[in-house]
Amino acid sequence: MADDRFTQDFTELRRDPSLNRYTEVITGPVSDWATDFSHLEPEWAQRAPEVWDDLRERCPIAHTERFGGAWLPTRFDDVAAIAYDSEHFSSRAIIVANFRPPADLAPVGEVPPISSDPPFHHDARKLLLPAFTRTAVARQEEATRAFCHSLIDGFAGRDVVDAAAEYAQHIPMRVIADMLGFPPEDGPQFAVFVENALESINLPPEERIERGAALFEYLFAQIRDHAADPREDLTSYLINAELYGQKLEPIHIAGTMALLLIAGIDTTWSAIGASLWHLAGNPADRKRLVAEPGLLPTAMEEFLRAYAPVTMARLVKDDMDWHGAAMKADDWVLLPFPAANRDPGQFDRADEVVIDRQVNRHAAFGLGIHRCVGSHLARMELRVALEVWLERLPEFSLADPAGVAWSSGQIRGPRTLPLRLS
Repeated sequence: MADDRFTQDFTELRRDPSLNRYTEVITGPVSDWATDFSHLEPEWAQRAPEVWDDLRERCPIAHTERFGGAWLPTRFDDVAAIAYDSEHFSSRAIIVANFRPPADLAPVGEVPPISSDPPFHHDARKLLLPAFTRTAVARQEEATRAFCHSLIDGFAGRDVVDAAAEYAQHIPMRVIADMLGFPPEDGPQFAVFVENALESINLPPEERIERGAALFEYLFAQIRDHAADPREDLTSYLINAELYGQKLEPIHIAGTMALLLIAGIDTTWSAIGASLWHLAGNPADRKRLVAEPGLLPTAMEEFLRAYAPVTMARLVKDDMDWHGAAMKADDWVLLPFPAANRDPGQFDRADEVVIDRQVNRHAAFGLGIHRCVGSHLARMELRVALEVWLERLPEFSLADPAGVAWSSGQIRGPRTLPLRLS
């Protein structure tokens, strides 16, 4: 019997963009990072660590009128304090854009559980935990390793390879597709979905909603297929899961799948690429890891600290003075975990990459109730990707340092990474 939860068309579930607070212009050259910051600009992509260092010294909580008002703390303690404070900051929208989703989305949000506020968040997150335990993730390792080898087989004999586009990007695409039970050949669509969600945030709300609809229509098609033909994967698990004695609403299932698809791909893609970029430009570290493969788990944590890809966002619930910052209701607050990880007040030699760093309580996977539920999976993918690369291609360097392009926005990592394989 068909599950009537999934007979609605997604367009029936879309929200009227007129309900949102909308600002038209949010991009353009930055006049002063302390008073006019924009994480969408090329300067942020190319030199974000320098921006964070400057702000940490002279203006630890920067402000901008862009995005309809936003704040940017850069010290570890400030980032952590906001991340843990669900009383004053809502997670109903975690990607800064030119409009805010309506307040009535709370406490569920559009992509639960990361967009959910307490108390709903705890129960929505708990549903996902069984799929992301160390034991569950370990079952993915053999297939992940084989896939990494197949990618390298595909460019055997070439002198120069774009390690971001031809290697790092494909690994999380395949892993997430396998977990959700999606066709692996749909990877190119996933790349478009990621770009639309994270890099098209200055488009008019109507256009953004249309692009988002393409993702959700894809997800609803997958849900209907799984409802008709159940299988052992995460999609079927979510279809059958219960919360408060009832099956999940279709939009909850699709939102959670969207979260896993978007966040699960872009963050790990960025972490793998940044790690390879570092090793290509630091031959001493590369040679040491080739000679001492047992050091890789420690080095990997340092790469996560130094090149943490994720900046999350919150919305201020009510007007308030926060440590001298006059925050207004619905102001955005960016939580740059990468900046927190480079705070010299928290880490010794914070701006150096120390691959044998022993004490490393970094915030690459976030802080507070929304700490990444998929951290075990991301670590496995990063470790296996680096193990296979170093085993197969121990000698490599930057083919064109000027040709490396980093992404702007809330996920930061190399998008073009030409490496010479010799």
